[in-house]
Amino acid sequence: MSAKTVAAGLALLLAAACTGQTPPRALPGQTSAGGPPVCAEPPRGAPPAAETPTTIDVVEQAYLCILSRYYSGPTLDARTLLNAGFLAFTQELNRSGHDLAEATMPAMSGDRTADWAAFEKLYRRLTDLLPQDTKLRERLAATTLQAIVDALNDNHARWAHDLQRAPSAYDDEQYGLGFKPSLGPQVGGNPGTALPPLFVTSVLGGAAERAGLRPGDIIESVNGSAPFVGDAVTPAAITALYPRYPQADPVRLRVLRQDTGRRREVTLKPGLFQPDPAAMRTVSAVRLGDGVAHVRLRGFGPDAADRVLKAISRLKTGGELTGLVMDLRGNGGGSPVEVNRLLGAFAHGKVTAYQCAADGACDTMRTDDSVPLLGLPFVVLTDRGCASACEHFSAAVKDHGLGKLVGTRSAGAVSGPAQPYLLRDNTMLSFPAKHHLAPNREVVDRVGVAPDHYVPATAEDAAAGRDAALAKALTLLPGGSAS
Repeated sequence: MSAKTVAAGLALLLAAACTGQTPPRALPGQTSAGGPPVCAEPPRGAPPAAETPTTIDVVEQAYLCILSRYYSGPTLDARTLLNAGFLAFTQELNRSGHDLAEATMPAMSGDRTADWAAFEKLYRRLTDLLPQDTKLRERLAATTLQAIVDALNDNHARWAHDLQRAPSAYDDEQYGLGFKPSLGPQVGGNPGTALPPLFVTSVLGGAAERAGLRPGDIIESVNGSAPFVGDAVTPAAITALYPRYPQADPVRLRVLRQDTGRRREVTLKPGLFQPDPAAMRTVSAVRLGDGVAHVRLRGFGPDAADRVLKAISRLKTGGELTGLVMDLRGNGGGSPVEVNRLLGAFAHGKVTAYQCAADGACDTMRTDDSVPLLGLPFVVLTDRGCASACEHFSAAVKDHGLGKLVGTRSAGAVSGPAQPYLLRDNTMLSFPAKHHLAPNREVVDRVGVAPDHYVPATAEDAAAGRDAALAKALTLLPGGSAS
C-alpha cells in the first residue's frame, strides 16, 4: 500500500471527524483505511474505453467520489444529493408509465453511510418491481446520477458520456446547430445575465447555413416558446440551442430578418459539421492600422500562450507594434497554466488567482515569469462567452491594472478547475477540487468580471458586420482609432 493511498484514507477520516459525519462507505474491495480509491483520474494518453451500462453501483461510485474529492465534499450535506437523485428517479418512473406506490423517499438522518444504504436498498427494491427492461433500468440509473451531479449547482461539475464518439474541442468537426446565438451556454446556469433580443451572431455551417440564417437574424421563438418572458431568459431555449452530443432532436425557430421584416420558421437538426477553418483556429492575428495587433484566442488549450506570442512575433515583422487588442470573446476557458503563462507576457511577480479548499486554505497561482515581457499597451475584449480560464485571465488583468476590458461582463462560470474521474461504466465525472478566487480574493463565479467600458453586441451591428467593441478598443490605445 502506498503512502499516498494511506494519506488519502486518513484525510477522509479526518474530514469526517471534523464534520461529525461517518466517512462514506467504501466500494466493494476497498477498506476505510485505504485500498483502491473511490474514484481515480483517467490514465493519461489512453483512448476512452467502450461505455458499459450505468447501474446503481456506478451511481454509488459517483456519490462517494463527490463526497471525497469535491472541494466542499467534507462539509457537504449529502442528503441534498440523494433527495435530488430520488426526485429525478421518480420523475423518470412517471415519464415511462411505471410509477410505483412504494416510491417514497426514505427518511434521511444526515449519516452519509446510513443514508446511502437506505437509498440503495429502496432503489433496488423498486427496480426489482419493474419489467425486465434493460434500457429502462439504465435510463433510471443515468437520470439519478445526472441529478446528483446537477444538485451540486456547479458550472464545472459534469458527467460526460459517449467519450469514444464525442468530438473534441480540437477536432476539425463541431456538433450543434451551426450558428452562434447571442446567448452563450453559460447563461443557462445564470439566466439573470441575459438580455433580449436573442439573435444570430455568426453562422458557422451545418444546419444553420443550409437554412439560410444570417448574422443579425432575430430568433423570436424556440420550439414554439419565446426565448424571453419579459426580460427573463427561458432556460429551455438555452438547452435547445446548445444540444448535448449525441442528441438529435430537431429545433424549430421562428426567425425575423431585420432588413426585410420577413418572418419564417426553420427546423434545424443538430449534427456534426465542418465550419470554416478560420472559425476553428485557436489563435488568429491580424495587423490593423496604426500598428495595432488584433489577436483572437478562442480557448486556453495546450500551447495557447506560445501560439499567441508567436503570432504577435510574426506581426512584428511588418514593423513595430504600437498596441495589442487581445480578443477573448467566446473563449470558453481551458488550462490555468496557459493563463499564467500568457499573463507572464504582461507582468511579472503577480498573483493571478487563488485556489481554495472548503476550510479556507488557498494555493496561490502566479504569473510565469520565464516569459519575456511584451511591453505593449493592450486592451482585452470580453463578453458573456468568456468563461472559466478566460475569466481567470480577465480578472487578473483588471485587478492589477494591466489593461482595460471592453465589451460586456464575463460569464461568471469559474467555480474552479475541473478534475476528471473515470467511473466504472467508462463515463467521466468531473468537478473542482478547489474553488477559484481572483487576485483581490473576490468571487468571480456567478458574478463575472465587469468591463471597464460596456459595449454590448447588438443585432443591428451583427447584421451590418460592425464590431463596436473592437472600434472602442482601438480608441484606447496610443495612436489607435475607430477606423
